[in-house]
Amino acid sequence: MEEVDVAILGGGISGLQAARLLHRDYSVRVLEARDRVGGRLLNHVFANGDTVDLGGQWLGPGQERMYRLVEELGAVTWPLHDEGDNLLFLDRGARRYRGTVPRINPFAMVDLGMAMARFEKMARSIDPSTPWAHRQAAHWDGMTLQTWIRQNCRTRTARRLFAVAVGAVFAAEPGDISLLHALFYARSGDSLEKLLAVTGGAQQDRVRGGTAGLCERMAAELGPSVRLNSPVESISRTADQRLQVHYHGGAILCRRLIIAIPPNQALRIRFEPELPAWRDQALQRMPAGACIKCIARYDRPFWRDSQLSGQVTSTRGPVRVTFDNSEPGRDSGLLMGFLEGDAARHYSAMAPDERRQVVLDCFAGFFGERARSPEEYIDKDWSSEPWTRGCYAAYFPPGAWTRHGERLRDPNGNIHWAGTEFATRWYGYMEGALESAERAVREVKWMMLPAGAEHV
Repeated sequence: MEEVDVAILGGGISGLQAARLLHRDYSVRVLEARDRVGGRLLNHVFANGDTVDLGGQWLGPGQERMYRLVEELGAVTWPLHDEGDNLLFLDRGARRYRGTVPRINPFAMVDLGMAMARFEKMARSIDPSTPWAHRQAAHWDGMTLQTWIRQNCRTRTARRLFAVAVGAVFAAEPGDISLLHALFYARSGDSLEKLLAVTGGAQQDRVRGGTAGLCERMAAELGPSVRLNSPVESISRTADQRLQVHYHGGAILCRRLIIAIPPNQALRIRFEPELPAWRDQALQRMPAGACIKCIARYDRPFWRDSQLSGQVTSTRGPVRVTFDNSEPGRDSGLLMGFLEGDAARHYSAMAPDERRQVVLDCFAGFFGERARSPEEYIDKDWSSEPWTRGCYAAYFPPGAWTRHGERLRDPNGNIHWAGTEFATRWYGYMEGALESAERAVREVKWMMLPAGAEHV
């Protein structure tokens, strides 16, 4: 059996970063179930050479680790197209607007603005490293975000627009999520407004060549330390407290283990002895969001002829949000939309051709008949991805944070936890994945110090 200091489960950006931070001082093996690295980051290349991200793609101000990683790996970023008018579709017709919050009738506008201000004030009062410790944590964790929206938005329009924002940020429905989790999530990324914004917000920049390209460069640095097609089946503990990691095709004996896979995937692994009951319960209370990312390629971004940005907010659905995802310096136009939450769950069961038609019908409703006939179309149903089963990240239903949050990031002996779901800042984002990797590595290095060594 091969022996290493540290084994890492998962070849996504968190697992690969943990390996990069450890491999110069320790022997490391990264075990990835897929035939590629990247996890929830995935590139697609259209026939004309345009590269698009089918998974996570954005970074913005405040995500210093991601910008630093991009620079370290010799990659570059460019801003998402954010020029022209955005479109809002309510019950009738389209309205043009600029900025993050659309213009609606004055009563609904005031209603939505007051609700957003209340939400942001509550979020600012939370310490994202200890959301369960807030004086109102039990109360906020005992209700869904949907309940809070109903209590704080008096108009139907404000409630519907708030729900669209929830889908865009969480890939879930307001009734799925505890209010405490929504507040924590917003605070972890500075504010809900920042999570929704393009310029100056979380959707500001993209990585040339796709974010999955970063993972490929990271894996290249690690060389044979990364093993693909190696899903882990079981983990057992030896008499000397080392861990035997059994994967398809082999086994590894290690002193420390970092689990950097989605929480729902960790539940597939057989542990001997079993994980503590509280850990298993915590993982069960972290279901993944539901998202289908859809991209159509046209010969050019024709919507710009009408001074449109390509950004749509719609309460009609099933596509409720779109962006202009075109590459700078390329001729073709890329229009991107999302099916999220209940819409993603519904259309995940639909035949791909039927789903394509539904999405293009939405695009045509937003931008005219020309949008119905792209040169190419691709979508990615992350709920059906075998080693992911959902995106963007896990969410917490009512009661999960107050029951399980305090020990969520703690090691289980020599098993450590990483991935964006174990971050305190930028939870659900690549930045959060890097933060959690750094924390797991600090834990490993601390515990790997020789007996009697001074802990500095």
